[in-house]
Amino acid sequence: MATPEIETRLFIDGEFVDSLDGSKFKVTNPFTGETVAEVSEGKADDVDRAVASAKRAFPMWSEMDGSERRRLMLRLADLVDEHAAEFARLEALSMGKPVSTYIDQAMGTATLRYYAGRALDIHGATSLTSKDHLNISIRQPYGVTGAIIPWNVPVIMICFKVGPALIAGNTLVLKSSEKAPLTSILFARLAKEAGFPPGVLNIVSGFGLPCGDAIARHMDIRKIAFTGSTRTGKLIQKAAVDSNLKSCTLELGGKSPLIVFEDADLQKAAKVAAFSIVFNSGQVCMASSRVYVQKSVEDEFTKLYAQAIQELAAQAGNPLEATTGFGPQADRHQFKSITDYLQKAQKDGLKRLSIGESTPREGANFVSPVVFQEVPEHHSIMKDEIFGAVSCLNAFSSEQDVIRAANDSEYGLYASVFTRDINRAIRVAKYFEAGSIGVNTSSPYYCQDLPLGGFKGSGTGRELGDEGLQAWTEVKSVYISLS
Repeated sequence: MATPEIETRLFIDGEFVDSLDGSKFKVTNPFTGETVAEVSEGKADDVDRAVASAKRAFPMWSEMDGSERRRLMLRLADLVDEHAAEFARLEALSMGKPVSTYIDQAMGTATLRYYAGRALDIHGATSLTSKDHLNISIRQPYGVTGAIIPWNVPVIMICFKVGPALIAGNTLVLKSSEKAPLTSILFARLAKEAGFPPGVLNIVSGFGLPCGDAIARHMDIRKIAFTGSTRTGKLIQKAAVDSNLKSCTLELGGKSPLIVFEDADLQKAAKVAAFSIVFNSGQVCMASSRVYVQKSVEDEFTKLYAQAIQELAAQAGNPLEATTGFGPQADRHQFKSITDYLQKAQKDGLKRLSIGESTPREGANFVSPVVFQEVPEHHSIMKDEIFGAVSCLNAFSSEQDVIRAANDSEYGLYASVFTRDINRAIRVAKYFEAGSIGVNTSSPYYCQDLPLGGFKGSGTGRELGDEGLQAWTEVKSVYISLS
């Protein structure tokens, strides 16, 4: 079977087009260092084109019957599933995710189908409590909206934005990451094939500056959703304030704690904790990067944790091969960022748990999983989001102390607790300062019908669930006199 040709152009007004100035950027295979494709680079003028297209499409799209929007969304989900192998191949080529571990397409289409099922559920409220009045509220789409997605799980993230935004009746201009734009372009082709009208969905590939900044500042975009780093999220929120005060949903970074009590199923806890930090080479915002284990079971859990990590990392290799389970970092920049943290930890004399090496070849951007023990709570390894398979394993004595340590972070995206004591589980879940809590489970688990988002520096607003749909609508109150 011939390898499918890779589309590299922008998707505007239902057509694939080159950028206005002809600019392109290279997408590089992190495993081989070879150029995979040269992709059209969207800039501010291209964003203007996309917004104009979305603006023209909005009246027709917003007035379309919800059942028709549902039909198109379900058709798109089917097409994405049919092209699962191609999505996996493109991610392996552009950011190194092993095809054997690729579940993004299935998780993405679950979101599309969930929101397709909500197409007729966009409701307001009624009130008869005011004398001689019927008062009602209605929910309406914003109009032209924007989205900026990350490179680590682009298909999941594009579905998080496209599903609720379009079902609510908005049109959308979405920027993919310059590190992994290829699956977003494939998604655009499938949206066209599914029958979405021109201008409803526009996808531009480009860099944060100028492309992402142009979306965040555009005066005709009234709502924006972003998933990525906390630093960039702050810049987007500032640009939104400086322009037209557009509504922002921001799902940002994390430094997620995982607590293991002495009564836990230690083998399960070790396997789950290992998978959480090793999956996608640690390039997951909600990865369990801070592990706290009760002192009485520290030695036993440590052995199980190291063994579980070693088993996962031993499958390192070419992401395109079916036997590979652990891939390289997404690019040289990410590789260097992680190794800089490791060098600082070594310089500071941090204790490193021996779990073996898994780098299969030199220069292929691999960083073997690393676990540090007895790490001071103030150290950068404990505080910063490293975005690699680097975890800290500390022991604790009391429940109060470990909750205090777990919450001592500017992040609050995900937290997990392992225990057989249901009272303790609920108590700890209550006191965790995080938007999602796992009890005897951990990230990357989530479900479509409950909200996902962060406390503190991990973001504002929520995606998924009812809250994730309402975030793409504005509320209008209407007062009707009956006298």
